[in-house]
Amino acid sequence: MHHITLIAGARPNFMKIAPLIHAAQKAQKEGIDINYRLVHTGQHYDRQMSETFFEELNIPQPNVNLGCGGGTQAEQTAAIMVAFEKDLMEHPTDLVLVVGDVTSTMACSIVAKKQCTKVAHVEAGIRSWDLTMPEEINRMVTDSLSDYFFTTSEVANANLRRFGAEEKCLFFVGNVMIDTLLTNRSRFVKPSVSGELHLQSQQYIVLTMHRPANVDEAEKLKRLMNEIVTNVHDLPIVFPIHPRTAKIFKDLGIEAPNLHIVEPMGYLEFNYLVERAKAVITDSGGITEETTVMGVPCITLRDNTERPETCTIGTNELIGTNPDNIKPALDKLFAGQWKNGGIPPLWDGHAAERIVEILAKL
Repeated sequence: MHHITLIAGARPNFMKIAPLIHAAQKAQKEGIDINYRLVHTGQHYDRQMSETFFEELNIPQPNVNLGCGGGTQAEQTAAIMVAFEKDLMEHPTDLVLVVGDVTSTMACSIVAKKQCTKVAHVEAGIRSWDLTMPEEINRMVTDSLSDYFFTTSEVANANLRRFGAEEKCLFFVGNVMIDTLLTNRSRFVKPSVSGELHLQSQQYIVLTMHRPANVDEAEKLKRLMNEIVTNVHDLPIVFPIHPRTAKIFKDLGIEAPNLHIVEPMGYLEFNYLVERAKAVITDSGGITEETTVMGVPCITLRDNTERPETCTIGTNELIGTNPDNIKPALDKLFAGQWKNGGIPPLWDGHAAERIVEILAKL
């Protein structure tokens, strides 16, 4: 029997865990001895992370919620480590499987290794080479401790080889985020905002922004918003706003008739909007993968990306965080000159099945 403990801490983690649970359930039905336990560290907890979220992704409630939300990076890391150590002692396992690059990913990897438990990292080897990003530190620490690496691209494999990962522990399997996207694409839900604003397909822009570099400096945020609002040819901009950004935003008094600030959305509603948008403007990593697969132009307000294949192969373009770069990018979009893009190898909806198949053999 293979006992696997799956770790998830934040919303993007559950989107990566969901296909793994579905693949494990399928393997169990086929008589493969594989047992999993789902640990939610509680790192992110919001209204949309409660019942509806698990229903939306069609995954069972976690076996335990460690309730480690809030606090600084160090406080959160410490809280997760203390709580998970206790949990792991009470529920020993053959393997701890972590996904992505949130605090929980790093914290639980450290605990597992100190208890001499093997660690597998899904989405291993991705790098932005920007150590001001907490996620980059989480990725580096996790990869330095992992026993098995499941990767989304050859670039990630090359990064891991450079750091001395053994070939026999590297598995290029594809992208589990895309498994979730393709599984749910036919289930996308039209959000109420779509009707309220009379949004027409290809006739609006979706905006997301949450990175400190973009939202923490009031003046910079003001300039970014101003450039976006004035260069979208009056198309409606739908901006589901992160609670952190909302606080800062409120005091800036940024208003425009075509700018619509809306509450954060569920996965199925948000991607319904993305699939039909003229373009997405974002500073997220995961969204650039989804736009690439759905063929939607994506303008990324970052100086670096840990997902270079969304730019080299996909529909994404990195334009930096300088507000002056927004107009030329939007001009190119409206002139119909945006690249078509393609889909990276193995981003086909079967990554989780490959992972479970490999885990069953390990």
